[in-house]
Amino acid sequence: MPNTYDPIATQTLGSSSGSITFSSIPSTYTDLVIVFSGTTAALVAVDIQFNGDTSAIYSRAIISGNGSTASSDREVNQTQSSIGLSSTTQSDSIFQIFNYSNTTTFKTVLSRANVTASLLRACVGLYRSTSAITSVTLSVTNSASTFSAGSTFSLYGIKAA
Repeated sequence: MPNTYDPIATQTLGSSSGSITFSSIPSTYTDLVIVFSGTTAALVAVDIQFNGDTSAIYSRAIISGNGSTASSDREVNQTQSSIGLSSTTQSDSIFQIFNYSNTTTFKTVLSRANVTASLLRACVGLYRSTSAITSVTLSVTNSASTFSAGSTFSLYGIKAA
């Protein structure tokens, strides 16, 4: 990683789990990056939620492709943003959270996700709150699925230039 990325925390699951949370995130960076690498029990979206906020103030727009077909989708007024992706085969998602500690703007999230050799997804999400982000929860959309043991989640802070 470039030297502007400071590792804040990494979680590697010892057993399967439906969600993980990064809490007590310091406000000393301009942006955050979360990298997920692992698998789930089924093809699922990965949801992101901030500060435990379940208000219907999350929105997202997605474009996806599988090599032969492209699609798009959007949602508004959700209680989380379904912007990542995971499957039974190796999956990777990168979430970039901009201006997370700013208390005068809404928070924007860009994500890129892939399921090896089968599906790509790009997404922009909006958290319509001016609250500083102090915790981030990633969870699987389908409650019948979980992140598999060995899945890794890393949180990085981006230093101001």
